[in-house]
Amino acid sequence: MIKTNTRLHVSLIGAPTDVGAGTRGSSMGPEALRVAGIASALSAFGVDVRDCGDLVGPPNPGLPAVNGLRHLPEVIAWNTLLHDAVHAELCAGRLPVTLGGDHCLAIGSISAVARHCREQGRKLRVLWFDAHADLNTATLTPSGNIHGMPVACLCGHGPRELNEIGGHVPALAAVDIRQIGIRSVDEGEKQFLRQLGIEVFDMRYVDEHGMRAVMEKALAGIDAETHLHISLDVDFLDPDIAPGVGTTVRGGPTYREAQLCMEMIADSGRLASLDIVELNPALDHRNQTAELAVDLIESLFGKSTLCRIHR
Repeated sequence: MIKTNTRLHVSLIGAPTDVGAGTRGSSMGPEALRVAGIASALSAFGVDVRDCGDLVGPPNPGLPAVNGLRHLPEVIAWNTLLHDAVHAELCAGRLPVTLGGDHCLAIGSISAVARHCREQGRKLRVLWFDAHADLNTATLTPSGNIHGMPVACLCGHGPRELNEIGGHVPALAAVDIRQIGIRSVDEGEKQFLRQLGIEVFDMRYVDEHGMRAVMEKALAGIDAETHLHISLDVDFLDPDIAPGVGTTVRGGPTYREAQLCMEMIADSGRLASLDIVELNPALDHRNQTAELAVDLIESLFGKSTLCRIHR
């Protein structure tokens, strides 16, 4: 059940692109989520759901990296489109849900969220669920794929055109990010993470302290003046339960650990925007990963086994 008397107004925004990724296929992610029933699943909880359809941007040219960056013009175009769409829905008082697409799209969506927070005088907290730190730059990257760079860009360490999409550099302060489930970090990223001071709950931390303790720390300090944004890369999950991603990394959270994350976010009552990215139906088995993602989103919006009392 939804733990609020206020009806939520949710806007689904499809961003069918894989220009930031090294493996083709995440461009089909939005339709896979629709086939898995994301709109009807949310509507069943009394949520007003509006599917805004898919944004239309440039195709993937399949070119090699130039100066350490692959498909920069196309990535700029897609993120500019998404920034404008997410900002418009926020201004209309709705909760935008980006259906990706690869994780480079977080540059546009979170830049829009950060802009809205500045305009409204609200604080921002971003929970980044991912197997990867996504803190590469043109000089650090081993591949040039910009889906490995969104955190760096949001913190002002990317190409100028991406850094400035939301009108402010940096779009996001490193202290406002919590990364959860990390288990694959490139050598250059390790030092950069320490330098920026981003709080990271990697899988060793999860193993040692448990997911409940992780989420309590990640949500600490959030209040009524905080906009909570969730950026959910499906490769956060263990590939045994979520094979439909282009960059699988063994040793991720279990089904129940992932559900607990979503349930504790729902309990906070602060969810205000969401990305679902890196779902790759070409690598999935009978849409199983998309169905799991929808299952998690249901919990994120309040599905629970029992009617719980929260104090």
